[in-house]
Amino acid sequence: MILALTGSSIDGPLYRDVVDLAHHSPGRLDGIVTLWSTYGLAVFALLMVVGWWRARRIDATAGMTALTVPVAVLAAFGADAGLKLLVREDRPCRGLPFRTLEACPAPGDWSFPSNHTAIAAAAAVALFFVSRRLGLLACGFAVAMAASRVWVGVHYPHDVLVGALVGGLVAFLVMTVLRRRPRGLAGRLAATRLRPLLMS
Repeated sequence: MILALTGSSIDGPLYRDVVDLAHHSPGRLDGIVTLWSTYGLAVFALLMVVGWWRARRIDATAGMTALTVPVAVLAAFGADAGLKLLVREDRPCRGLPFRTLEACPAPGDWSFPSNHTAIAAAAAVALFFVSRRLGLLACGFAVAMAASRVWVGVHYPHDVLVGALVGGLVAFLVMTVLRRRPRGLAGRLAATRLRPLLMS
């Protein structure tokens, strides 16, 4: 176990400024941000499905690439979760006297790095291997997810920054490695019962 610095000593003032801004913002905006922070990851799952559906219309190789995106996201989540257990940084809403938009997670639900941001960043990077357009769209959504996690008060800015770096890097490495699969593998799999998954 690594004993983390107190998160507030890294960027506590910036966190306070963001949370204070959230409290002085229109309630409708706060509601939208809170909704996105809680349920926004479903959009990335939808983008993965869209990417796969479009890719399978191209050829088996494109379809197989699209099917590796969830693998990259799961690997990024695993790496991020492992880092959380090593660092064990308390949530900012536990150590600072601020009322937050989102209920503070239970003790033991560590803050550093942000799982939501790691998953979003991993999905965005992996989707670039499938479609540049989907990757760019997911990248914008990932930035919104990172910002929302600080806005609702459950993460410090450095939590989401490192979460994005971990998620993006792991996804890039996984997609790069899986792209180097044996030549012709996609075609051989397309000749089996897996064909509907790889191509239409």
